[in-house]
Amino acid sequence: MRKLPFLLLIAWACSAELDTPRKGDSPVEPILYTPDDLETTVWAESPQFFNPTNIDVDARGRIWVTEAVNYRDFNNNEGHKAFAEGDRVVILEDMDGDGKSDTSKVFVQDPDLRSPLGIAVLGSKIVVSCAPNIIVYTDENGDDQPDKKEIFLTGFGGLDHDHGLHSVVAGPDGNWYFNTGNAGPHVVTDQAGWTLRSGSIYTGGTPYNTENTPAQVSDDGRIWVGGMALRVNPDGTGLEVLAHNFRNSYEVAVDSYGELWQNDNDDQKDANRTSWLMRGANMGYFSPNGTRTWQADQRPGQTLQTAHWHREDPGVAPVGDIYGSGSPTGVVVNEGDALGENYRGMLLSADAGRNVIFGYKTQPQGAGFALERSNLIASVDESTEGYRWYEVDENRRKWFRPSDVAIGTDGAIYVADWFDPIVGGHRMYDKEGYGRIYRITPKNKKLTTPSIDLTSTEGQIEALKSPAINVRNQGFQQLKEKGEVAIEPVVALLSSENPYYQARAVWLLSQLGEKGITKVEEVLNSDEPRLRVTAFRALKQVRPDQWLGYAKQLAKDSSPAVRREVALALRDIPLANSQALLLSLVDGYDGQDEWYLEALGIGLDGKETDFYPVLLGHFNNPAAEQWSNVLANLVWRLHPEAAVSALQTRVMSSEVSEAQRQKALVAIAFIPTAKAAQAMRSIAEQSSASLQEQAQWWLSSRKTNEWQAFLKDWKSPASQRPESHPEFIALREQVQDTSLSIETRTEAIQQLMADKTGVWHALQLLSSLPDTLKSAISQPLLKHDDRYVRVVARHYTPDDSVVFSAEAIADLSIDVEHGEQLFYANCISCHKMDQAGSEIGPDLSNIHRKYDQVGMLEALTKPDAAVAFGYEPWIVTTKDGGAVYGLLLSDGPVVSVMDLYGRRYMMEADYIEQKKQLPFSPMPRPQDFSLSEQDIADINAFLLQMES
Repeated sequence: MRKLPFLLLIAWACSAELDTPRKGDSPVEPILYTPDDLETTVWAESPQFFNPTNIDVDARGRIWVTEAVNYRDFNNNEGHKAFAEGDRVVILEDMDGDGKSDTSKVFVQDPDLRSPLGIAVLGSKIVVSCAPNIIVYTDENGDDQPDKKEIFLTGFGGLDHDHGLHSVVAGPDGNWYFNTGNAGPHVVTDQAGWTLRSGSIYTGGTPYNTENTPAQVSDDGRIWVGGMALRVNPDGTGLEVLAHNFRNSYEVAVDSYGELWQNDNDDQKDANRTSWLMRGANMGYFSPNGTRTWQADQRPGQTLQTAHWHREDPGVAPVGDIYGSGSPTGVVVNEGDALGENYRGMLLSADAGRNVIFGYKTQPQGAGFALERSNLIASVDESTEGYRWYEVDENRRKWFRPSDVAIGTDGAIYVADWFDPIVGGHRMYDKEGYGRIYRITPKNKKLTTPSIDLTSTEGQIEALKSPAINVRNQGFQQLKEKGEVAIEPVVALLSSENPYYQARAVWLLSQLGEKGITKVEEVLNSDEPRLRVTAFRALKQVRPDQWLGYAKQLAKDSSPAVRREVALALRDIPLANSQALLLSLVDGYDGQDEWYLEALGIGLDGKETDFYPVLLGHFNNPAAEQWSNVLANLVWRLHPEAAVSALQTRVMSSEVSEAQRQKALVAIAFIPTAKAAQAMRSIAEQSSASLQEQAQWWLSSRKTNEWQAFLKDWKSPASQRPESHPEFIALREQVQDTSLSIETRTEAIQQLMADKTGVWHALQLLSSLPDTLKSAISQPLLKHDDRYVRVVARHYTPDDSVVFSAEAIADLSIDVEHGEQLFYANCISCHKMDQAGSEIGPDLSNIHRKYDQVGMLEALTKPDAAVAFGYEPWIVTTKDGGAVYGLLLSDGPVVSVMDLYGRRYMMEADYIEQKKQLPFSPMPRPQDFSLSEQDIADINAFLLQMES
C-alpha cells in the first residue's frame, strides 16, 4: 500500500504549474492533448477573469466572458471568491497579435447577474442569459460600457440553477435561438403577447426551485415539457418552441443550414447524449406531459439507457449518440477553413466531467444524421490505457472543466475552462474562481484576427463569411438592410467552395426582396439535398402563405431529408389541405428510417384519427394480421383510437412476428381511451405468458395515469398502497394538539415511533415540534434500527457523531480489495456496479470518470452536499394512516413512490394526506454504517479504480 497526497486547491497565482504537469519521469505533457496537426496555447487566465460559464466573439476578435463567481452560495464552503455587486461580463483582447490576451475590462457588473449561463455579442447589443431573464445591454457609442439595459424576455425558471436559461445565438435566418434546462416552470410572454407555459415534475437542486407544474398548455395549444430549444425574432416577437423534453441541454448550436445540435446531461446513468434536433421533436426525458420521470416509465427488460430517454415510446425522436458518463456543456459547429478541411463541419461538444471536447463528424443518414465521435481536445491522454490521475503529486489534469467552446474570427478554437476538482451538483471547490481560455490552432500556421470593415459591402460579405457565428449576424443584418442592391455579391457566395457560405447566401437572399426569392427558388433544384432543405426552410419563413406550393414540388424528392422537412412543415396544416402530400410522403417511407417515421408523426400531429382510414385505404385495407412493416410502424407511431381492435388482433395472432406483436401492445398502451384499457385487460387474461406479463405491467402503469378512470376496479399483482394504519391518525392529532400536556403529546409520538410505519409520521412532524418534544425523542430516533430513520432524524435533532475529514482520509494508505468488500457489503443494496446491485441510487459503474479523489471523498462523507435529480427523498402519508419514505416516481392524479428498499407504491392523489420533500440526501453517511475513515479511504479507492 502507498501514501496518496491530498490535492490542495490552488489559487490563480500558482497556476503556471498547470502548463507542464509531469507523470513521474516521463517527458513534459502538452497543455492539452489534440490531434498531431493542432496545438494549444493558453490565451487568457485569471485574474483577467474568473469562473467562466460562456464565451462569445465580437467582430474585432475579442472574447467576451460571462462569469459565475457568485455561484450557488447556498451550497459551497465559506471563503470562496464573491462579488457583492453581482456577477460580471468581461472583455478580453489580444492587442499585439501574439496569440495571448493582453487586456481585460469589465463591460458590466450587475446585481441581476447571478451565475449567468450565456452571452451573445450581436453588434451593439450584448445578450446575456440569466434566469429568469434574457437581458439586452446596448452599447450605443462603442465605449465598451452599456448605455441601456432591457429585460428582453422574462419568466424562465432556474434562478441560480445549472438547469436554467442558456445562451442565445443568432441563426442563419437572422432570428435568435436559445435553450432552457428543465428547472421550470417557464412562463414567458413575448413582445406580441404569445405565452409559453412549460413545466415538469422536476423540482430541487437549489433553494429557489421548489415548485413546478407539468402538463401546462401554451398559446399554441401544445404541451411543452422539460428543457427546450426556442427561437424568437430580434424584436422579441414570434417566440416558438423548436424541440423539447430535454433534461439539461447546455447550449443549442445552429449551423448555416439551420440544423440544430445539442448535448444533454443524464441522471448519472451513463446516458449522456449528443443529438441532432428535428423541428418539433420530443426528446423523451419525461413522460409526454411531464408528470412522470423515466424511472416511473421504465418497462421490464429495458436498459437504463433505453428507459432514460423513453427510446421505445412512439412519439420520441431518435436519441443520437449516447456516450456514457459525463457533464456536457458548450457546443459549436466549426464552419471555417482555418483548421483545415478535415475539421470543417465538425461539431464540437464540450464535456466538463470527461475533461474533453468531443469532435463529431456528422453525415446525413436517411432523414437524420450519423454522428462519428472522437476525443478532439482533452487534458488526459486517452491512448495511455494505464493512466491514473493520482499517479503524480499535484496532478491537476482532471481539473480541466471546459464550460464552453467557440470559434474565433481568426478560425481558431477557443475553450473556456471552469477549472475545479469537481463538476456538477451545484458545487465548486476552487475558492479563487480560477479559470482559463485555451486557443487551439494548426501547427506551423499563424492565424490572425482579420480587420472587418462593417461599413462597406465587401466588409459585410467578409463578416457573413466569418467562422464566428454571431459576427456573421452583423454582416447578415447590414446586407439585409441594403435590399436588392446586395443580391449580386451574395449570389456570388452560391459558387463558393465552402458549402456553409452557400447556405448562408440562401438564407440572406430569401430576405432581399422578390429577386432574391427567385434565386432561392432556383436552389430548390440544386443537386445538393442540404441546400434544397435550406431553400425550403428559408422560403417557408418568408412566404408563410405560399410555401405549400414548394412542399408539393418536394414531396417526392429523392432525398429522405428533403421529404422529412416537408413532413415537419405540415404539422399545422389541416388534413383537407395536406392529405395528398402526406400520402406521397408515406410512399417514401422505407419501414426502417426512425427519423423519417417520427417526421411523419410530427406532420400528422392532431390529424391521426382522420388519417387512419385514409392510410388503411392507401394500403388497400389489408387484414390486421397481414399489415406490412411499413403500415404497422406507421400505426404504432400514430396509435389512433380506431386502431385498437386491429392492434389487439395483431397482439393475439400467431401470424405476426413477436417483435411486431410487442410493438402493437405498446401502441395500445399509448391510446388514452377506455377501449384501449379494456383491450389490454383482455390481452392480460388471454395471451401468451410473455405478452401477458407485459400487459399486466402496462395495466399497473397506466392505472396511475392515462387509464386511471378506466381501471378503478382492476387490481394489479404488483401495485399496492402503503399499509393502512387508522390508529396513527389520532396519534398525529394528539402530537399536534397544543392544548394537551407535553406528557400526553410525548406519549403519542413515542407510540408512533414504536412502529416501522408510525415512525415516518413522527419524522414528518418533527420539524414543527417544540424543542421539549424533540429532545424527548431525539436519541431514540438517532439509535433507531432503520438506518434511513437515523438519516432523517439527524437533520432535525442534535447529532454529536464524529465528522469525517476528507483531507485526513485522503492521506491514508489504501486497500482496494478491502474497499471492494465493504462496497458490496454496504452500498450494493442501493447502487449498481456493473451488472450487480440495485437502481435505487445512481449507477456507480463509471463514477471514476466524473470525480477525482477530492470530489469522490466529499460525495461519500457529505452526501447532502449534492443530491442528483430524481433522488430527493419524500415522506408521503395517506388519509388512512399509511406512510412511505422514498423517491417520488410520478405525480399527478395518481402518485407513484418507491421506498429505499425497492418496493413501489401507487395511490390516487386524493388518497394522500401530505407529501413532504426533504432537503437532503437519502444516502446514509459512513457513520450510519459504522464505517471508519480507513474504510472510506478503501471504498473510495475501489470506486476510483485506484491501485493498492
